[in-house]
Amino acid sequence: MRKYAILLVLSIFAVVLSACSDGGQNTETDNIKVGIMLSDAGLGDQSFSDMGFAGLEQARDELGISFDYRELEESETYEQGLEELVEQGNDLVIGLGFSIQEALETVAKKYPDVSFLIIDSQSDLPNVYNITFKEDEGSFLVGLVAGMKTQSNVVGFVGGEDVELIHKFEDGFVAGVKAVNPEAKILSRYSGTFGDDKLGESIAKEMIAAGADYIYPAAGFTGVGVILESQKAGTYSFGVDSDQFYLAEGSVVSSMVKQVDVAIYDTVKELVEKGSISEKNKQLGLKENGVAIAPIRVINLSPTEQDTLEKYIEEISNGTVTILE
Repeated sequence: MRKYAILLVLSIFAVVLSACSDGGQNTETDNIKVGIMLSDAGLGDQSFSDMGFAGLEQARDELGISFDYRELEESETYEQGLEELVEQGNDLVIGLGFSIQEALETVAKKYPDVSFLIIDSQSDLPNVYNITFKEDEGSFLVGLVAGMKTQSNVVGFVGGEDVELIHKFEDGFVAGVKAVNPEAKILSRYSGTFGDDKLGESIAKEMIAAGADYIYPAAGFTGVGVILESQKAGTYSFGVDSDQFYLAEGSVVSSMVKQVDVAIYDTVKELVEKGSISEKNKQLGLKENGVAIAPIRVINLSPTEQDTLEKYIEEISNGTVTILE
């Protein structure tokens, strides 16, 4: 009798273990997995890539997802990095930046059952979702500040690659300067790269020598060189993508904040909660909390200047003012 009792206990124990094991396995399977191919500058650019990575870190901590990433330095090509992320079984594969589009579309065609997300560009493929931003709106606000506060009446813009996306930053900045200071001279230069801080320093030196006292770089890590040189020269600068005040606390007046982290987090949250992504194309501006201007530091705006800034924020948000047609 005792023998049968022991066998019964062991049988029950085995069933319990099996149930626990299955339960744990299902929980593991149910976790959303996300892969991200970072932009060419990679982690540590203190801008675009770092923002995208931060959005997934938040999703991991708050939503319980797991994620992996690839950098161009290790994968050698965007296509290879994206392929590896697909082969890992990720539920969503993200391409961070317009330059990834061609490679992402190549991989997306090979894996029509996998969902992809591209940031800063648009694809017509049915399994690719798109998020773009109204960079011109945030850049316009930066231009307002530069136009109102310049003492030399010369300001500068430094772009990374000479492409349509970066033109939106430049056009918004120029429109903002001209809205409050039509006589201001605006210097503009494209570096051709987002990853060369030394080149950024060199361009900033030239602009400062030409009289620019406020410079706005939209150039990734190249822009970090612009910011550091501006501080060294005792002039002012603006950050981009993230609030870059910490890079040069004597120079960075404000930043055009592009909420890449928020956009990625919100997309992953929707995937976790609903099992799918509802909108194929999202365009995020001031109204949608996609772009913003960071707090004004280092300098002070007069009450009239502050009113001007707030007026334009309200009018752009409600559609009364449109920056680019």
